[in-house]
Amino acid sequence: MTATPTTLTARALLLDMDGTIVNSDAVVERCWRAWAVEHGLDPDEALKVVHGRQGYATMAVLLPDRPMEQNHADNRVMLAQETADTDGVVPVPGAPAFMAALAGLPHALVTSANEPLARARMTAAALPMPAVRVTAERVGASKPDPEGFLKGAAELGFAPSDCIVFEDSEAGIRAGKAAGMRVIGVGPRAAEHAPTAHVPDLTHVTVTPQADGTIRLTITP
Repeated sequence: MTATPTTLTARALLLDMDGTIVNSDAVVERCWRAWAVEHGLDPDEALKVVHGRQGYATMAVLLPDRPMEQNHADNRVMLAQETADTDGVVPVPGAPAFMAALAGLPHALVTSANEPLARARMTAAALPMPAVRVTAERVGASKPDPEGFLKGAAELGFAPSDCIVFEDSEAGIRAGKAAGMRVIGVGPRAAEHAPTAHVPDLTHVTVTPQADGTIRLTITP
């Protein structure tokens, strides 16, 4: 028996980057495994919490007693390393067609990466950079705080309830929900965090502009 597609309608889409439209897991694992070993932590355990957050926030979770200024200092080093390392950075399946379908439609990138890292990874994955971007420099709090998504919606000129978030991580899905938005979970990490809908990758999402200016998303299992 074939499952019925799900249809959602929005006025704007807010896109996470890593794990959602860009597969950067190889770089993330290389950098964070090295950092974890350097600090006497189990790399496998560390990787369970790195996705979706800014680096300093991940470090605060892993080393809760360490001064936050040290986390920010380490994060600056980590960002430079990640920006320089694009080996293995590729688009998530379906991302090129998905991004092409969004050309001219209201959408924004809302990422825990800073602007140079976002540019490096989007370029490595050969994906177009959205005109509206909320990167790490532009928020005071990391996901799971909803600030980034709320800022993205405001810059596009839409209410949170009119926006749909695309996310892969627990922190990101929590941020989208806290912003009062529906969330489409992308990939294996997203499935267990109760998004509004879930897809294995972006080949399962069809974008159709409507005459009234809305965006129809057809989600196929």
